[in-house]
Amino acid sequence: MAKAKYRFVCQSCGYVTSKWMGKCPECGAWDSLVEEAEVTTKSRSYLPIEGAEKIKPKTIASVAQVKLERLITGIREFDRVLGGGLVPGSLVLLGGTPGIGKSTMLLDAGLRYGAKGLKVLYVSGEESEEQTALRAARLGTKTDNLLIMTATDLDAILLEAQVVQPKLLIIDSIQTMYNAELQTAAGSVGQVRECTAKLLQFAKTTGIAVLLIGHVTKDGTIAGPRLLEHMVDVVLQFEGDRSYSFRVLRALKNRFGSTNESGIFSMEAGGLQEIANPAGLFLEEREQAVSGSVITACMEGNRPILTEIQGLVARTPFGMPRRTAVGFDYNRVNMLIAILERHFGIDFGTSDAYVNVVGGMKIAEPAADLAVAAALVSSARNLPIPKNMLVIGEVGLTGEVRRVSAVERRIQDALNLGFTSFVIPNSRLQLELPAGIKILRVKTVAQAFQAIFPKRG
Repeated sequence: MAKAKYRFVCQSCGYVTSKWMGKCPECGAWDSLVEEAEVTTKSRSYLPIEGAEKIKPKTIASVAQVKLERLITGIREFDRVLGGGLVPGSLVLLGGTPGIGKSTMLLDAGLRYGAKGLKVLYVSGEESEEQTALRAARLGTKTDNLLIMTATDLDAILLEAQVVQPKLLIIDSIQTMYNAELQTAAGSVGQVRECTAKLLQFAKTTGIAVLLIGHVTKDGTIAGPRLLEHMVDVVLQFEGDRSYSFRVLRALKNRFGSTNESGIFSMEAGGLQEIANPAGLFLEEREQAVSGSVITACMEGNRPILTEIQGLVARTPFGMPRRTAVGFDYNRVNMLIAILERHFGIDFGTSDAYVNVVGGMKIAEPAADLAVAAALVSSARNLPIPKNMLVIGEVGLTGEVRRVSAVERRIQDALNLGFTSFVIPNSRLQLELPAGIKILRVKTVAQAFQAIFPKRG
């Protein structure tokens, strides 16, 4: 009996070597090389399909004549992120933290496809068929076009898919799939890579769209080699804090559409519910303005979402003041505090400073800088900010207010929610404003504070 040969594969970049090393020479990751057995026989993943026509080059014009109709789920937020629906023969990877709702979303999508007369095969390697049926009953949609099965052997799954001939194949999850041609455990780097390669060839040769669910690591990246994200056509990320009911679906990679779109969902008792107009989702009605609170507009993809930012400045008895940021970049908070101390003489050296984005939102764009600075000053000076005022702008180190993108869209959504006063960077607006609306264009933070806190020192 021939002795099995082994090699070492990097979990981060897929680099292959014959000996173990502590640091990958390709990507520089430490302790990322994993031992796996080499494939002794030629993998069927790369063998030509029997009866397939000879591969010949074609002109773009001849290929463009064949129009592919996207598969529409009816979940508008899901279809929006995909670019208008699933493309037949595409391979889509959906990642997210445990319990965020990945399986629920794809099962709901499968039920909606089935309700439109499309045959769907849902394969789970983590749940029994009875458990999957219970989740489907909770979602409420009934259809006979959705077939469910529990299996982990990929060859058996693909054989059954060729018999059933579905329009959509859902794999939950890729880390549980097993390729018998490899002598390693399911979920290893080699197994994930080879199973994805087989599914990719299956999707391209049969025209069946394949949806994969992928686990994520502790730092939030999709588990497995980085090569996995390069192999698939679309990479979706499902994000959200489990303490809140809101979820955000983003496209990290999309060969068939834009990566600027995002979908907003809410976790309810009957499953995930889409939120078509999330502009004022995180706002609460207040009878009067309070100090330390300001409203800004952040872009989630191509859509503005109005968010409340709260700041608190409190005296500390300790020698080292504390700085805390929830939902906002900690380093930008320190930068804004330094700007306020340098240009406005506000002493934060003996005070703790806290910044919180209400509702579990996470703001990554600098358009909220001016709102954070205004919230800190409002709390430090106990000066309330008008509740119908929207503050937008990026703050530079010299105290200037820099322009941001999509100002018109942010203002338009705020107008629909009843806002009447806007503090924005100095720029032209291609927008017709109704009577009684105040647009305060500012070039510096000093001008912004004069507009936000008039006649208050």
